[in-house]
This record gives sequence, C-alpha cells and structure tokens, in this order.
Amino acid sequence: MAQDLWSPRPERVAVFRALQLGDMLCAVPALRALRRFLPQARITLIGLPWAKSFVQRFGHLLDDHLPFTGYPGNPEEEGTVGGLLDCVVEAQRRRFDVAIQLHGNGELSNKIVAALGAQRVAGFKPAGTTAQAPWFINWPDSQPEIHRYLSLMAYLGVPLQGTDLEMPLTEEDEAAWSRLAARHGLAKSGFVCIHPGARLRSRRWPVERFAAVASALARDGWRIVVTGSPAEASLTRAVVDEARGEIVDLTGATTLGSLSALLARSALLVCNDTGVSHVAAAMRVPSIVVASGSDVARWAPLDSQLHPVMWHGTPCRPCAYEDCPTGHECARGVEVESVLARARRILDQPIRHAA
Repeated sequence: MAQDLWSPRPERVAVFRALQLGDMLCAVPALRALRRFLPQARITLIGLPWAKSFVQRFGHLLDDHLPFTGYPGNPEEEGTVGGLLDCVVEAQRRRFDVAIQLHGNGELSNKIVAALGAQRVAGFKPAGTTAQAPWFINWPDSQPEIHRYLSLMAYLGVPLQGTDLEMPLTEEDEAAWSRLAARHGLAKSGFVCIHPGARLRSRRWPVERFAAVASALARDGWRIVVTGSPAEASLTRAVVDEARGEIVDLTGATTLGSLSALLARSALLVCNDTGVSHVAAAMRVPSIVVASGSDVARWAPLDSQLHPVMWHGTPCRPCAYEDCPTGHECARGVEVESVLARARRILDQPIRHAA
C-alpha cells in the first residue's frame, strides 16, 4: 500500500512542519531518509517564516521554503486567517504530488495539509480516528521525537538513514568562530558554555543555579562562556552578574551558525531543555540538559551518556504553561550539586567530540 504513495514517482513534495529550531532538528533524520529516497524530487518545507534560513542551511535535504505564518491561536506563531489562506493558495498553485504531515498528531495540522491540494497526503492521525487516505499512522505517543518521524518514513517504505542529527557549518560560521576565539582568548576544549534561556519561562532552571554552576566550574579552572539571544539578555546578565570569576558574555553576539561552531569547540554545554540542546546533539558536544516541565522521554537526546538529562519528577509533567502556576517544583527539584557533579565527571573524561 505504501508504494502507491510513490507511484507515479513524485516530482514535487511538500513537508509540513511549522515549528521551532529544536523541533526542526529532530526531524532531520526523517528528512535525510526522504531525500535519499527521492533524490530527484523538489522537496519544499512548509514552515514558519524563520525556517527559510533552516532550508538554506540544509540545502542538501530541502530545496525550497513556503512560509506558513500560523493562524489565530497557534501556540508556535500567532498568524492571521489571511496569511493562512495565502499559504494554502500558493501551495495549491504549486500542485504538489505528495504532501507529508510531519507536524504532530494531526488533530489540527491534518486539516491544513489537506487544504494544500496535493494529489496524495501522508502523515499522522490521532489514535482511534479514521484517516481519509491510507498513508496515515496513529501518532506514536510513547516514542522519542526523532523516532516518531522515522516510524512514519518506515511505514511509507522509505529506507532509514540513521538517527544522527546534523548541523552543517559554513565558511562564514567558521570565520565567525575564529573571530570570537581571537577576541576573547577561547581555546578549543578549554571552555564551558552556559545557556540559561528557553522560550517558555516554565522551562528555565533558576538563573542563580546556572550562576552557581558557572562559579564552581570557573574555580575549577574552566573559562565560562554565557550565550543567549538578545531577547534573553536579562537572563544572561543575571548569570554574569551573580557568577564569580571571569565570564565571557556572548549574549546576542552569535548567529545559529557561529553558536554551533562555538559549541563544537567547547568542552561542555549546560542548558535547559530547548533548541540549543539539540544543536549540541547535532555537534556531538557533551551537554547537561536540565529539563523543567518537558516530556523527558520525548525530547531527551538519544545519546544519554554524552547528553545526560537532569530532571525532577512531578505529577504535573509535562506542562506547556508560560509560567508555572505552582512553585516550579520541577525546576527547583534539580539541585546545583547534582548538575555540578555530573559536569565534573564529564569534564574529567577525554573530550569525545572533534571540530
């Protein structure tokens, strides 16, 4: 039955995944398998406006970007009905042969993908519901995020090409790293990155705990580099102000590419469960991920030795609140001492990554 999806061989394929960076990186193994299976097809990502840069970076997997500006009430990006209609009209104009829903369980996204006008549509559906096409599987709620999308590829008869994440670096990224290293005296494998930000405030470990880890590792002799976007400046400034020792503050000083190149030369990243943790996994740099509120089984990096996740179980996990409505027990249950002990064990080992 799956072969019917690919007959006749599609020339124009749409992939719908309108999500943020970490989510997009977790779909890379599925996209890699799809590209190897359809080397001659034009594969278009229908994603959030920011993902144009993702398509440019992953040009070996994707050919084009069609912006999806969300819809009213969309948790990822608040769009307009007009913007949604523009996307649908443009998709219909392009006359996709196949559209693949890689966005989630399909409760809302299947309606959007169905409106794109593709000849054949595949993806996920909520368990217990009936799909209008045979190329849908029940949403695998108990699998890690990477495996979910690979399970769909396998069902569709697409040979898998491994589970590794990727983050291609450009010459510009490497040059930016060289400038940062020269300006701040950073030596490969001689510094630890602290990234205290996360999109949801409920997913952030307290800044004073990040600062305590930074201070202790600085006393151990490590250079400490604090990273974050300009929007996270208040968080990073709090860490820098509270931490003791010389801190290199690179808030707002990196792009995605230069941050990736920076991480590739670091000895360790300490961060929240957010997009940068998946960048570290893609760069194969050791990391400690403090998971506050998130679904650890779903989002934890697959290599638990290189990327241990520190978390505290609470009855209310997982949650998607912007701000914790109780006492943020999931975050405060992860102690500085436990994170610091794990960091020191990692840093005592030979550096496993290379760049």
